[in-house]
Amino acid sequence: MSTTPLARLLHERIATDGPMTVHRYMSEALMHPDHGYYRKNDPLGGAGDFITAPEISQIFGELIGLWLADRWEAMGQPRRVRLVELGPGRGTLMADALRALSVVPGLKEAVTVHFVEANEALIKAQAQRLGRMGIAKPQWHDHFDDVPDGPILLIANEFFDALPIHQLVKTEKGWGERAIISDGQTFSFCLYPADQDQIDLVDLVPEALRSAPIGSIVEICPAGLAVCEDISRRILAFDGAALIIDYGHCVSGVGETLQAVRRHQRVDIFHRPGQTDLTAHVDFQQLAITARQHGAAVAGPITQGDFLKALGIDVRAALLCSRAGEKQQKEIKAAVRRLTAPDLMGDLFKAMAIVPERHLLPGFRRAAHSDTE
Repeated sequence: MSTTPLARLLHERIATDGPMTVHRYMSEALMHPDHGYYRKNDPLGGAGDFITAPEISQIFGELIGLWLADRWEAMGQPRRVRLVELGPGRGTLMADALRALSVVPGLKEAVTVHFVEANEALIKAQAQRLGRMGIAKPQWHDHFDDVPDGPILLIANEFFDALPIHQLVKTEKGWGERAIISDGQTFSFCLYPADQDQIDLVDLVPEALRSAPIGSIVEICPAGLAVCEDISRRILAFDGAALIIDYGHCVSGVGETLQAVRRHQRVDIFHRPGQTDLTAHVDFQQLAITARQHGAAVAGPITQGDFLKALGIDVRAALLCSRAGEKQQKEIKAAVRRLTAPDLMGDLFKAMAIVPERHLLPGFRRAAHSDTE
């Protein structure tokens, strides 16, 4: 089940160093410099392991582009703005967004494109896609911190779900951290006894979950909270807006959501480490709390279906259908259903925006505060 170069390395490391936390395992499986899943693989599309919303329909990226254009105008149309995407895949979303926002006079000339990306194959695909559009000088960064200062318009679609998590388990003696052991051939779970590092992690357990029943699992993602803090500080310092779309929950809860996907099928999380995608549901309530704690305002989270419908996905789809043949019409309608239907991506995925101050935002039905306050 686990015979890959990375699996062998992890078996050896556990034999030498002892149990490995879920956080460390997920970090190595995804980002190991030589064998990590996101370092060299192209995980997208029918031949990959999963398909993201931008690959399903051009309408998704176009609507986001128009949302960003609205934010640029609300910012007073700055002459220079950094258009940033975290985890940009093949560049499909950015290409569709740029095509849409180019209808706004002056905006395309104002933006410089910045990708936060570590995957070599995807960087090549992004460069080719934007090169065909005449965007010859996008900039790539390993981390959001590396993006130069200045006003930003930021997109993070299916980025936060891939950040490593810790799994804490409620025991009769308090919280312990879930870890992984090895017999040299297979991996299995164990529980760390409490130590100082875990006591620090316990501080991140949402207050409402600290009285959870014995045996409850709580997942926390310090890396996600840190990125959210950095985004909020940047927006407050230089102006801008961030749109986060991902699958997850609006309200913090207990339970294990860590999952593995290979070739569009759910598999065991120990299946072929380094060659299998690992993700966990995003806790939007904690992201919203973090943004507010650092002075930003939050809109949402709301479901992706509600967000896209409020932005006019049905109107845009009808216009495309009016110009399409029968086969294309069916494809357009099927794509819209996949993105918005409650039983597909519509309810599982959520949308949330981070902005400098409270005001109404396109796509969000309420004022710019978190529905999870």
